[in-house]
Amino acid sequence: MDADPGVALPGRSRHQGKLARRPVDPTARDSSQRDHVTGTTSNSSVRRASTRGKTEAKPARTRQAGRNGSRSAEATAVLQHIRELFRVSQRHFKRIEARCGVSGVQVWAIAELQARPGMTISELAKALSIHLSTASNLLDRLEDNGLARRERCTHDQRVVRAYVTSAGDRMLRKAPKPVQGVIPDAIERMPRAALSRLNQDLERLLELAYVRDRRAAMKPLAEP
Repeated sequence: MDADPGVALPGRSRHQGKLARRPVDPTARDSSQRDHVTGTTSNSSVRRASTRGKTEAKPARTRQAGRNGSRSAEATAVLQHIRELFRVSQRHFKRIEARCGVSGVQVWAIAELQARPGMTISELAKALSIHLSTASNLLDRLEDNGLARRERCTHDQRVVRAYVTSAGDRMLRKAPKPVQGVIPDAIERMPRAALSRLNQDLERLLELAYVRDRRAAMKPLAEP
């Protein structure tokens, strides 16, 4: 006998014999929702974070490369400035020697003696920023060339003063300007604040140099 479909038979479910729907696993939610709820990081989140890190690192590397490139350009410019100064200084001293027949430092010494007649050897050394012995040897050469003469003071024979001769005056008139040289002339005309900064920066540059010769600081640029 067929069972009445409206009556539930003992021990049977009205849905028995049908396929029950598979229950939804709450752990299978969307990865972004699961990450938000549980606070864990999925593989896709790790990949996204890694990608963002690489993207952010590129501008940093670009900025660093830009700074390195700027520093390299400045270093090259400074090197070229130093080369230019020394080259034009050397060429100028050669012009002086070709025109006057004596070295550039001799012409500079004559110019100092003309501006301050009767200088002592120590005063001449200070004016040219050279050693006392170098100034004495320089004055010897000037006397040999007939460009300067020495005289002892009448009241103190120990004091010797130097003067320019007429030949020295004529030589100085035809000397190319500046007679003291390109670099000393430029330094003399620099503003005080700029000169102070340059002095500090050059001292720092010399500290970084592997080789130094402090005796060379008291040797004229025009001398080999």
